[in-house]
Amino acid sequence: MPEGAEDTRPERSERGRRLLAGRDPLAWLIGAVTLLIGAVFVVIDLAYNQGNLIAPLDDVYIHLQYGEQFGQGQPFRYNDGDPVSTGASSLLYAFVLGAAYAIGFQGSLFLVFAVVLGVVCLAVTAGLTYHLGRTLVGRTVGVWAGVLVAVSGPLQWGAASGMEVGLTALLVMATLLSFTRERPGERFVWTPVLAALLAIVRPEGMVFALLLVGAMLWTLRGARRAGRLRGGAWRAAAWTLLPLVTTAGQYLFYRIATGTFSANGVQSKSFLTHQPVFYLGEFVDQVMHNVRGAIGFFNGTTNQDFAFPGALAVFLLGLAYLLATRRTWRPLLVVIGLGFAGVVLSVSTLNTALIHELRYFHPFMPLYLLLIVCGAYALSRVARNERSRRIGLHTALVVVLLFSLVALPVWGVRLGREAATIRDTDVSVGAWIRGNLPADAVVGVKDVGAIAYFGDRKVVDTIGLATNGLAEASNNGTGSLYEALWRLPEEDRPDYFAVYEPRPGAPMQPLIDAGVLGAPIAVFPVRAPFDLDGRRIVPFTDTKVYPANWQLAGSGERSPVDGDVRDYLNTGALDSEEHHDYEPRMALTGLQPESLLRRQGNVIDSGRVIVGGETFTAHNLKPGEPLTIASRVLAPGQVKSVRVLVNGQDVGTWRFSAKDNEWTVEEFTVPADAVTSSTATIELQPERPLLAPYPEYTSFGYWFLQ
Repeated sequence: MPEGAEDTRPERSERGRRLLAGRDPLAWLIGAVTLLIGAVFVVIDLAYNQGNLIAPLDDVYIHLQYGEQFGQGQPFRYNDGDPVSTGASSLLYAFVLGAAYAIGFQGSLFLVFAVVLGVVCLAVTAGLTYHLGRTLVGRTVGVWAGVLVAVSGPLQWGAASGMEVGLTALLVMATLLSFTRERPGERFVWTPVLAALLAIVRPEGMVFALLLVGAMLWTLRGARRAGRLRGGAWRAAAWTLLPLVTTAGQYLFYRIATGTFSANGVQSKSFLTHQPVFYLGEFVDQVMHNVRGAIGFFNGTTNQDFAFPGALAVFLLGLAYLLATRRTWRPLLVVIGLGFAGVVLSVSTLNTALIHELRYFHPFMPLYLLLIVCGAYALSRVARNERSRRIGLHTALVVVLLFSLVALPVWGVRLGREAATIRDTDVSVGAWIRGNLPADAVVGVKDVGAIAYFGDRKVVDTIGLATNGLAEASNNGTGSLYEALWRLPEEDRPDYFAVYEPRPGAPMQPLIDAGVLGAPIAVFPVRAPFDLDGRRIVPFTDTKVYPANWQLAGSGERSPVDGDVRDYLNTGALDSEEHHDYEPRMALTGLQPESLLRRQGNVIDSGRVIVGGETFTAHNLKPGEPLTIASRVLAPGQVKSVRVLVNGQDVGTWRFSAKDNEWTVEEFTVPADAVTSSTATIELQPERPLLAPYPEYTSFGYWFLQ
């Protein structure tokens, strides 16, 4: 029978039984080669860091910090005594690291454990890739797929990084292979368990896990309709829903722990929430930009050495070939196709999708490489005889192998260089903090991993990954971040900041200009060299440590005019804006009402940059009495006036004073007959709707006096 033809006859030979049992020496050999290459990557890391193992991403130390806390009996609490937070993007990895810490992998051994785990998981993944390829097509396809996994630079980088890449890749391939083992018997025992673990190891793994639930239910439905599944049908179907249960449990945990179903990382990075105002068109544009970028990487048309040129077309051909010729596995193949599309789309909703060597996509590379080999196999079927087919297949895959081998040392150098960069920056800052700041100091940070892990000080994550409630504030701008920080309990408010410019996170310069951050007491310039493309793994040129000064905190809340203040809207403070139904009405789609921070004299206040107008609700008013609205306004634009509507009634024009680079105190009086109840909806609109020039101003809060 030609290789690749489906044959459901049982393999009776001893060798066949060994293959099915997973003891094929080829799988072990492929795993050993993978392990050896992974060890070389670890040696490269050590060589770049004077014999010390350093992670190439700050995110690794976020995992280690959560793992250490877990091992010490404080699960998901980033600092001792913190509330539970959802900055750990992998619940399963946090459990694994916590268990490792608890049994003695501590200190320098903790990162060693994480790296060794990743490398070993990748070695097992390569063996599983071989078995899955052999099951879907044949041994030749399995061998080539396993070898390409072993020599994949992105996979070796991810496995040796200390991230959950290796563990996730292992669960992806193990779950799919388990499906192929259990589907012929139409009983799923281990596949739901593995899919449940896959659902909580990475959000992207959840996509595959939930699709596999559909494939399992479809299989059971077909068996039941054919009369092959009678007793325990409902019990079997219920067991396949286990991944749904773990998925729901994860989001329920988020909701109970933080009051929202969204993890902190999603709140911080998603295009749905990363700016003050959500615009559907802008969201689609940003997501499609990332999708195009991901396609470029997968198709080998970038200089990232992620895949060979044209790889995506061969992958799609392989998937199409299997769908056309492997009817038995069509449910699984549909899962693979939809799963890849779902992963690309879900990751592309993040503003970090295309950075950090595309680490979100790494766990799915083994499956991608397997389908590429299947595509080459499909192309070889064009030849008329079996010998020509074999020659064509091996020739094509040797070319692919050569590309991978050429790129492999490049990825090794990247790992070493990037690890040295993290040592040069976040690790060094953390070590300095540990030796120079008071033991009870609280430090505000942007990179929350290594500084917390090595600094041994309580940290406040200004980006909001590890500190609940700060992601939205940071995404709204420096003003909102300031309002959230100074409202923290005094014992939790940062005494120092170890931060950088530019983004991610809110700009720090306004805090410096306002005097909230004093003169830097330590500066850590980035000395690590750029790569050949002029890139570094970090986006900044230096990190500085500043003392914090909160003496003027809250000074902006005092009314700038005398009178009986009935209500106060603090623009920039998210809780105040929510209470007052505050909504910027920007004149053009895409404009963002960023919150900023400004100091004038002894007053520090947050405000919103408005191009157009605003709407908000005032409370606690006295009906039938005139209402004075007072505000600090910075109006540098050409148009310095807005129409004022109260409950839809036009009550006049509010004209702002003209002062360069300085806010002024402005007042507007609403007639008594327009104040008809204890609440009033107030709208500030351009006098000329639709057409430029528009009102351009910054509003630093509104006081309502009667």
